[in-house]
Amino acid sequence: MRATRVLATILALILALGVALAEGALPDGEYAPDGFTYSGGSGKVSITCPKITVAAGEVTATLVFSSPNYPRVVVDGAEYPAVHDGDTSIFEVPAPLNADFTVVGTTTAMSKPHDVAYTLHIYVGEAAPESQEAEGAAIEAAALEARDRDIPGLTWQGETPLRYAREFAVDRYEGGYRLLTLSDGGRYLVIPEGGEVPAGLDGDVRVLCRPLDRVYLAATASMALFDALDGLGAVRFSGTRAEGWYVENAAAAMERGEMLFAGKYSEPDYELLLGEGCDLAVESTMILHTPKVREQLERLGVPVLVERSSYEAHPLGRTEWVKLYGALLDREDEAAAFFDSQAAVIDELRNFPATEKTVAFFYIATDGGVVVRGPGDYVARMIEIAGGRYALDGALAGQGSRSSVTIGMEDFYAAAVDADVLVYNGSIDAPLASVDDLLDKSPLFADFKAVRSGDVWTTDRYLYQATDIVGELITDFNHVLRGEEEGLRFLSKVKR
Repeated sequence: MRATRVLATILALILALGVALAEGALPDGEYAPDGFTYSGGSGKVSITCPKITVAAGEVTATLVFSSPNYPRVVVDGAEYPAVHDGDTSIFEVPAPLNADFTVVGTTTAMSKPHDVAYTLHIYVGEAAPESQEAEGAAIEAAALEARDRDIPGLTWQGETPLRYAREFAVDRYEGGYRLLTLSDGGRYLVIPEGGEVPAGLDGDVRVLCRPLDRVYLAATASMALFDALDGLGAVRFSGTRAEGWYVENAAAAMERGEMLFAGKYSEPDYELLLGEGCDLAVESTMILHTPKVREQLERLGVPVLVERSSYEAHPLGRTEWVKLYGALLDREDEAAAFFDSQAAVIDELRNFPATEKTVAFFYIATDGGVVVRGPGDYVARMIEIAGGRYALDGALAGQGSRSSVTIGMEDFYAAAVDADVLVYNGSIDAPLASVDDLLDKSPLFADFKAVRSGDVWTTDRYLYQATDIVGELITDFNHVLRGEEEGLRFLSKVKR
């Protein structure tokens, strides 16, 4: 009887809680959300919601920003100050459940305070997506799959087969027309030389007329692929000066005056671009941080294509963007042949034996955060192909498909202190000259196994320009995992 009464009481409590959830209320107490998502910002700062507190029917959410540079947030016009623990900014704010709400955070990480808006959603008693990034990736993939191929007056012939790339699609039409669709929703209709622009095009379709020979290339990762197609003649403007290019043919073209420096992505030389009739700007996702620049380029009649190769999950996905550029430049056969040759190299590298060594790939941001590659990222995949294991996988569970993630030093310490190998990303920050450079960034690195064993490496500053020879970087990783210092192209051992 007593057991029956206890069971009845438990069932009554469960029923009461279910009714409360259905009515949008919770009994007073502390709860862990069933899920939490957010969107907004640049992606450099992550937000978590470890708990909610209910008192007198009012819900207060604990929000943790991964940066210590947020002194306050504003919710519904009211200001809430932060509690800082050295690595994060923690806030207690009122919040609805199972509904979107907006939080405006003030960051002091820049030269002057800057407000950043985020949309948050706390799930209680509802199924939540794995993460906002995973949800966004699923939406983008579905958008590509369900893309509109119907172009007035054109006959669709098929699509360009892609083996690894997931961030774009190329549809082929009779007469040499090509429709490029990107995962961000961008659509570009390539008109063959001498062809007519179809009447009745949707307003969101940007028109690109061949020959494209006045391209402004601000996405450094794309230059090597243009070069692989013998297509540098199409690139009239560069967002990088000659001395900044790893691609020798690009540097030589600039020295001959065939390619002109037209300002970096955030400060283009509009007068030069307009005066010389720029017909396309190829930008990296960095342009998303300066939306006014993109707006101004398009206002001046320069179509903007944002290449998203850094979001590809497989290293060859980045290389396969050569097929998109082949469609732009009418060099599709050359693009397919080049890609197949690189895929064959990767297939041969799959025979590397597993070493079981763990590798942490990272750099330290100016605000002290540790920027690592996201789970499933192409760098992590390279390490795996080379015979290693990415040390950050477990620490980044639930982070979705972001190509890079910023975490606090404490979280990085927990995940990577016992990593066998540390690789510092010198292509974003500066390459390390010595281990002292690393210790200057944080004395905690003295505890790291790889620092104590002398297994610290740095990339050179040109790493991300080498999209055409990813096999060589994988080979470098394999040499590092085997302790070999000779014959490396992109990695070098950091001196003690």
